[in-house]
Order: sequence, then C-alpha cells, then structure tokens
Amino acid sequence: MKNSCLLPDNGFTRRTAFRLGLGSIAATLFAGILPQRGLAQTPPAAPAPTGPYTLPPLPYPYEALEPNIDTWTMQIHHDKHHKAYVDNANKLLADQPELAKLSPEELIRHLDKAPESIRTGLRNNVGGHVNHSLFWQMMAPAAASGNPGPTGELAAALTKSFGSIEAFQKQMNEAATKRFGSGWAWLVLNNGKLEITSTANQDSPIMDGQIPLLGLDVWEHAYYLKYQNRRADYITAFWNVVNWNFVAKQYEKAKAA
Repeated sequence: MKNSCLLPDNGFTRRTAFRLGLGSIAATLFAGILPQRGLAQTPPAAPAPTGPYTLPPLPYPYEALEPNIDTWTMQIHHDKHHKAYVDNANKLLADQPELAKLSPEELIRHLDKAPESIRTGLRNNVGGHVNHSLFWQMMAPAAASGNPGPTGELAAALTKSFGSIEAFQKQMNEAATKRFGSGWAWLVLNNGKLEITSTANQDSPIMDGQIPLLGLDVWEHAYYLKYQNRRADYITAFWNVVNWNFVAKQYEKAKAA
C-alpha cells in the first residue's frame, strides 16, 4: 500500500518541493533586506535620531531622477548606505559628548580632536554622511527633463577657470573616471579658485580646507544596479540631473565665506 503522505506522482517530486521551499525561504529573507524593485515610493520620514546625526530625507521621490538614476538605486543608496553612515557615526560618538557637539563638517575638519581608536571610523562614516547629504541636493528631478546647464556668474566663473563649460565637464569626467576604486570627483572652491579634485572612499574636500560645490559619487553602489561596470555611462547620465541652482548657491556662499 502506498503511503498516503507521499507526494502525487505528477512530476512534483520531493526534490522539487525542497527547491521551492528553499526558494520561498530565500524570498522571504531577501524581501526584508532589499526594497521592492521598481516601486515608486515617497521617501519615508527620517526616524528619531539616536545620536547627534539624523538621516536627511531625500528632497524628491526615489523615482524622480529616472531614467538617469534608477529608482531602486536611489532607494538602496539613501535608505541603506547613507543610513548606515549615520548609524555608525552615532555609535562611535555615543561616549564622546564633546565631539558630538560639533557639526559633522566641523568634525571632519578637525579629526585630530578624536581619539585615534575611532578616528578612521569617524573619517569614513561622518565623511559619508557629509558627502551624501550634499549629493542628494546636488541633483534635481527638474534637470532630468531638460537640464539647461550652469548660467550667470557660475557659468562665467567656470568658463574663466577651465576655458569653457565643455572643458570643465571633460575634466570632471576624467577625475571621476580615473578615481581608482571607490571615491568622489569634486568641483571645489580652494583659496578663491575653482578647481577639480577627487577623493578616495568617503574623504571630503572639507578635510583639506576646500569648499565642495558639486560632487559625483563613483562608489559602485551609486550606479551598479543600472550601469553595472559602465561607470562612463553613469558619469554621462549624471550631467542630466545636476541641480545647477544648488551649485550656484553653494558658489555664492563659498565666495562670501
């Protein structure tokens, strides 16, 4: 007599059931880790801070920079990566009340004040928080549907410093392309002069006394889901979403500083 608990002989074997079972378990696990791909959502309100720093909300919906930067990348980049920098920085500052009083910009400018045992952690995580807080504002959804490029005094300053807007973009592209591994390309104001530089990992130009005006994140998590190893394509697409109004305001503030 056949065991009534045996699976019916219709091609659905124990091995099939086992595979499906593991697949269900994996799907359940990953559903809790990764956001739903392709779902356009409004960024959630920032959670209550557990330290001196708070994750700033995105100034636009996750899907706002499509098709140049995809929804899923924006959601993971902001909600997972940036949040991790904030959480890690707060943990490192939990028993450092004097350091916690400093703004994140002041802290990375004066890392020598931090104990050596946490200095690298602060450099990476507070730097990541500062860089990304600027990065979200340096892009804009309106630019995705017809970016006019820099205008006015900023355009004149870029032309004077680099020869033309096109030459400026070319040099910025080269800095982003040649940055080996993870890091950033930057347009900065350094001692009153516009310059292009790049930094490794989450280092900020602020650490060298420079004022960042425009930054391009070339960590793989900023582009890999859409562009894979095609960093050059991501760099090209970035120019379509640059928030030139914000860059111009940064330039005005930097000159007045």
